[in-house]
Amino acid sequence: MDAILKAAWFLVGFVSLTLWCATPVAAESEQVQFYNSPAAAAAKLPFSQAVRVGDVLYMSGAIGILPGKRELAPGGIEPETKQVMDNIGEVLKANGLTFDDVFKCTVMLAHMFNWGAFNKIYATYFKPERLPARSAFGASGLALDAEVELECWALARK
Repeated sequence: MDAILKAAWFLVGFVSLTLWCATPVAAESEQVQFYNSPAAAAAKLPFSQAVRVGDVLYMSGAIGILPGKRELAPGGIEPETKQVMDNIGEVLKANGLTFDDVFKCTVMLAHMFNWGAFNKIYATYFKPERLPARSAFGASGLALDAEVELECWALARK
């Protein structure tokens, strides 16, 4: 009888643990939303511009491509940075968010000596008291020979 009782308790525990582990995964998968603008969808790139998981919008790295084209904003790091920020702003806006909602960014620079020029433009998109946490590193090559690529995360509780 003792062995039967132990086996029953083991089975109850195993089933409870299995259900407990499976439930959050199912709930999370229902909260995943993929976003591409019509222009990005038409380009058939192998990634989404952004993916919302729960309350976080994860944006893919953005480069300074001109809207509707596959060419970079001409003129180097500053015009490219402005275009990158404008492109990110469009993704945020399409998801009902603003730069105030951005809490983390990762910067990839083709040349680290452009860090100051990048910061000069980047900082104008944020309130001084709401600057996101950030990492920056040099990259040996970016898509389309871009000078900068920026990836951001935003809180999407709205």
